[in-house]
Amino acid sequence: MLRIVVIAVCLVSNFALAAEYIGSKGAVASRSTIASEVGRDILKMGGNAIDAAVATGFALAVTYPSAGNIGGGGFAVLRLEDGSTYSLDFRETAPLALKPDHFLDESGEVVSERLTLHPLGCGVPGSVSGLLALHDRFGSLPLKDLITPAIELAKKGFPLSAALVESFKKQMKYMKSYPASSAVFSNQGEPFEVQHVWTQPDLAKTLKRIQKKGVDGFYRGKTADLLIAEIDAGGGVMTRGDLVAYQSKWREPIIGSYRNYQIISMPPPSSGGVLLVHILQMLEQVVPKPWRDVDTVHLLIEAERLAYADRSVHLGDPDSNDLPMEELLSAGYAKKRFNKILMNRANVSDQLGAGRFPEESPETTHYSVMDAQGNSVSVTTTLNWAYGNKRVVNGAGFLLNNEVDDFAVQAGVPNSYGLLGNEKNLVRGGRRMLSSMSPTIIVGPEGSITVLGSPGGSTIITTVLQVILNLVDHEMTLNLAVQAPRFHHQWKPDRVFFEPLGYFPSLVQELEQRGHRGLVKRERPIGDVNAIQFRNGHFSAVTDPRFDALPAVY
Repeated sequence: MLRIVVIAVCLVSNFALAAEYIGSKGAVASRSTIASEVGRDILKMGGNAIDAAVATGFALAVTYPSAGNIGGGGFAVLRLEDGSTYSLDFRETAPLALKPDHFLDESGEVVSERLTLHPLGCGVPGSVSGLLALHDRFGSLPLKDLITPAIELAKKGFPLSAALVESFKKQMKYMKSYPASSAVFSNQGEPFEVQHVWTQPDLAKTLKRIQKKGVDGFYRGKTADLLIAEIDAGGGVMTRGDLVAYQSKWREPIIGSYRNYQIISMPPPSSGGVLLVHILQMLEQVVPKPWRDVDTVHLLIEAERLAYADRSVHLGDPDSNDLPMEELLSAGYAKKRFNKILMNRANVSDQLGAGRFPEESPETTHYSVMDAQGNSVSVTTTLNWAYGNKRVVNGAGFLLNNEVDDFAVQAGVPNSYGLLGNEKNLVRGGRRMLSSMSPTIIVGPEGSITVLGSPGGSTIITTVLQVILNLVDHEMTLNLAVQAPRFHHQWKPDRVFFEPLGYFPSLVQELEQRGHRGLVKRERPIGDVNAIQFRNGHFSAVTDPRFDALPAVY
């Protein structure tokens, strides 16, 4: 039996209602209502949570093109009905021929456009490999059944929402130079109208090849030829050999604890799980105070400052670096770092030379899936920027990513999110770039299971962290934990960014008195959490009220 609870809130100016969907047999929460319904229908067919996650992932490539994709990559964290845990790395890799010099001008300065708006910035896509690897290992239904809904959506189309129409319209100025992009995302050069039935015939054919041939339907044959032709036409260096060599990788998940809750998250090349556990271990040194108490906010800012400083020095691709994981995840190291925090005044981060604002792209996307058997899947996937490289692969219908921007081209030079790195995350052929994606599963001492994650570039980790704290320390319901205003600090630049309704004048004044600098009220939301919680025999599915999607339950 389905019960829908709608709660009025006023947390963000552009959205007034948050919906909590309650079900008894399973749930899907994603950034696209249509994609969530696709996953829900797979559960109804008898599929498990992994089947539903695969179907939702392919559907998002059709219905949420700014971030749902087959041209990007991501991560998945799983907890199965027997309590076993897994993580899958399908992060993009740098083409073997790629070097830092490709992004430098004659004077040795970084040319940022080559990282973000050029085929040189495109990593070898991992999404198709990842979704098929999930299905191969844990799926129960035939792959054909899981991809068919996405093919039908691409071929027959679906009515465009006002949000998608506006999103496409904003991209037209970037895509006008690329005929294939304009053909997909505009109506012969003009904006689409709301409720226009939008079809993507080339993407439907690409999905059909994947359905028929599996990984070879993407990494070899016609789709691969079309992708490399697009890369070559723009001056990139990716080859067919790079595509054939790509493999997603199963890794040991990061597992930690916080006040008797088990935290299961993603290991490197994601920094998400490491930083979540590291920060939580620091915060566990103190008894929690009320939500938005100045001590609570000050302590969290300082813990984030220390953790992001560690990120810039210690983390990168685990296959090409010796990462100090044992120390970073130890309680002893967390206590050592915590001892650097002063409760009466802020520490000071070194000034970032460019002083840039860490531009958040909401266009990574996260989705959560749970089934009645006790399987849970947490997936975060991305093209990096909204619509990635802005270039649609001519004849194939999907977008190039610009994930190479997540590398450091030069040690100490920030990427487009203001994040710094050293030689462990330098551009090198075959490497996987460091990420902030944080697909996470929480198991409570009373038996509850919560699946969550978020987009948001460098703000992903702090978004997921604050939802966890809202659930555990402040005993909020999942709905309220997701709705609550958020803030963000990342070591450099030395600024604290608040959502509008979290920018309380009295709080800001008290923080300033402790020496916090750059207390900035943002006009855009931070994060987009799509989460599910199983408790007391039912599933609560929540999509973030900052955006316009709804979950689907069974």
